[in-house]
Order: sequence, then structure tokens, then C-alpha cells
Amino acid sequence: MLPNLLNRRWFLRDCGVGLGAVALADLARGADEAKPKPHYEPKAKRVIYLFMGGAPSHLELFDNKPSLAKFDGTLPPAELVKNYRAAFINPNSKLLGPKFKFKKFGKSGTELGELLPHLGEVVDDVAVVKSMVTDAFNHAPAQIMALTGHQQFGRPSAGAWVSYGLGSESKNLPGFVVFSSGNKGPSGGNSCWGSGFLPSSHAGTLFRSAGDPVLFLGNPPGVDADIQKDSLDAINALNKKRLDAVGDPEIASRIAAYEMAGRMQTSAPELMDLSKETKETLALYGAEPGKPSFANNCLLARRLIERGVRFVQLFHEAWDHHGGLTNGLKTECGKTDKASAALVKDLKQRGLLKDTLVIWGGEFGRTPMVQGGNDGRDHHPNCYTMWLAGGGVKPGTVLGASDELGFNAVEDKVHVHDLNATILHLLGLDHTKLTYRLQGRDFRLTDVHGKVVGKLLA
Repeated sequence: MLPNLLNRRWFLRDCGVGLGAVALADLARGADEAKPKPHYEPKAKRVIYLFMGGAPSHLELFDNKPSLAKFDGTLPPAELVKNYRAAFINPNSKLLGPKFKFKKFGKSGTELGELLPHLGEVVDDVAVVKSMVTDAFNHAPAQIMALTGHQQFGRPSAGAWVSYGLGSESKNLPGFVVFSSGNKGPSGGNSCWGSGFLPSSHAGTLFRSAGDPVLFLGNPPGVDADIQKDSLDAINALNKKRLDAVGDPEIASRIAAYEMAGRMQTSAPELMDLSKETKETLALYGAEPGKPSFANNCLLARRLIERGVRFVQLFHEAWDHHGGLTNGLKTECGKTDKASAALVKDLKQRGLLKDTLVIWGGEFGRTPMVQGGNDGRDHHPNCYTMWLAGGGVKPGTVLGASDELGFNAVEDKVHVHDLNATILHLLGLDHTKLTYRLQGRDFRLTDVHGKVVGKLLA
């Protein structure tokens, strides 16, 4: 009978495999040496993704449909809603005309709803995509679909894939940072920024927009720097011993997390101190130091990418207007339009927009048919609008079109897989080559789909 030492742990530790030692050595090499390389020269080096959870209505904000106003209160054509599956309403509900007027902005003459005057000021730096489509029509699966390429939990998020593919340029802050505003967090939960089957070091780190960005980052009373150092040294020594014994890469991630937390105790307070910004910058965003808001989050996003953070995701979950559409849109546009446009302006004037990709949009659109009496719209996956700016995107353009009622995308359809393929392309990553092998197959953000949208590229 073989001795007890001749077991899995002994094999991993002593038989030349040394998985724990390999993982630890990789951590010790330092971020610069170990950082992955893009597949080709990137146009964008970083991403700020403004995710409008709950799904803003394209029919009030981006996609002007005079025919929808003309046929307000009438039934939709039978052939249009045949076999259509709505989330809550009877598909044969009456049509609802737009609640707000539209106006042309900029030299490009791009039409936007009257609730987006600040976006109108930067529209010539923006590419508006009016032909987005997705596969899901309820919030959680649609958000997870948009951000992981699959409707079910468990896949890595876009930010995690980018972290995995490119690494981070920051040694003192996480490479992927998340903020949340609005009425609640995203319906898809932390799967929207999770690492899935990738190492957990690639997951997004959820920050608060005021005070300590991460709870319990500071030392508790009675714990000084020497005590903390002794404690961390002891914890890391135990973790390294376990890593060497069993080779679990998650232990390596845990060691890296402790080390990052230690560095963040110095870097995070400086990051969060918006009082260091000029009065002009604070006014540009509508940000107020110490008061959590979408505006603060946008300004913090700019500060993060200046410090080398690769991917920043801002969730604003407040757009689910099954009723109260008119007042709801006024409220949420009031919270987000100025700051979103300010981010584009600020990045441009600092020379950062050229290699920072900014994305704005939700998980789907809203139905042309009415819900909530005469002031609401249901979920709608067949057509919606997003916009992008910077990072190699062709500015001042409008891509795609919907039919006369804004029901179906009919020109230059862009599926969420196509959008994700394009995001990776702008970052210098081939979406078909950025893969992770698991359970006998290669997984990727775009699953087995997706094509780069060439018309969006500058």
C-alpha cells in the first residue's frame, strides 16, 4: 500500500508540477511583466460603461416616430404583433404616441428627445445606434445577456473578460470598478460584474460613491499599522503555504486581494476626495462632494481611468417605466443627462476621449404599445438605442433604423453580441480568440456569435 504522503497534495507540491509555486511566482512578477497583450494595436485603452438598468424608452429619447404619434390610441397592425411575446401586456394593446418632442442637435443634425439637451451639446462626438436587438425580454436575463453574452448566471462579465484579456494599468486600485445609483442595484445582481469561471481577481469591485469606497477598508479602533502588517503577514504566510500545497488559483486571488486592499488604504481616500476638483469641474457634472449620485459616479469614473483602472461600470437602475413614463423620464434624465454629457466633454478636454470608450444604454427598449393607463410602456427586445463615444468610434454618426412605429430594427441590426465584439475589437482584442477553456470547450464573451460592426469604427 502506498504511503499517505503519495497523494494529490504531495504530487502537486513535490513532483515538478508546483502549481501553487507557479501561481505565486506569477503574482510576484509584478503587474507590468505579467500583463497580457492585445491581439493588435488598440484604439481604446479603457472603458466607461454607463448602464441604464430598467431600459430607457428609445421612443421618447432617441427614435422619433411621427407615425406613432399619428396612430396614437389605435391598435397596431395585426401582422406586426403576430407571434410577438410581450412581458406583461397584451400585444394587441393600443399604440402610444411619444410623450416628448424631438429636436436636431449639432452639425450632424442628430435627432434627440427634448429631455436630452446636454447630450445634444456633445452629439457630434457620439455615435448613436438605433438598431440594437437582444434575445431576452425580462430585466435580469437581459442585463446578464448584455453583459455576459448569456441569459443564465455563471458567465464572466464584459469587464472581467477585458481584465482577463488586458490586465490592469493600476497597481493601487482594482482593474475593474463598479458603481451603482438609482433606486436599487441592477436586476441581474452581481452577475453583471462577476468573474464567472475566470479567476475571481477579474471580477468587478463594487465601490460606494461617498465615504470609504469599500466597507471596512480602514482599520478598526485599536489596530495600528504595525498590528495590521503583522496580521497580514501571518495571513499571507498561511495562504501561501496552502497555495503551495493544493495549487488552488483562488488562493492566489485571495493573496492578491489582501495586498490590493492594503494599497487601497492609501489610494482610495485620495481617489474619493472630490473636493480637490475645481468648482468648474464639479459644476460641469453637477457633482457634490460627499453626496452619492450618478453625477459623482461619472466624475469618479474619470478619476479612476486617470489612475489606470481599465474598466469602470456605472449602473443606474431606474428606467422601468411601465407607468408614470412622463414624470419618470423627466426625473431620470434630470439625474443622468448632464453628467453623461459632462463625462464626454471632460474626457475630450483632457485628451482622454480618444482612447477611452464610453458606452451608454440599457438592456432593451420599450414597446410602442401602451401600458399603465396612458403613460407607460412594456419591455421590448426587438429594437432599442444605445450610444458610444471615443475610443475609435466614428463620431457624429447615426447607425441603423427601425420601422415607422419603432417596433422592429430594419436596417443595420446590432445584436448585443455584435456590440460586445466591437467593444473588444476597439480594445485590440479579437472576440473569437479571447477564450477560456472549461469543461472541454472554449468559452468567450460572444458565445458562438457576434461580428464587429465596421460602420461604427472611425
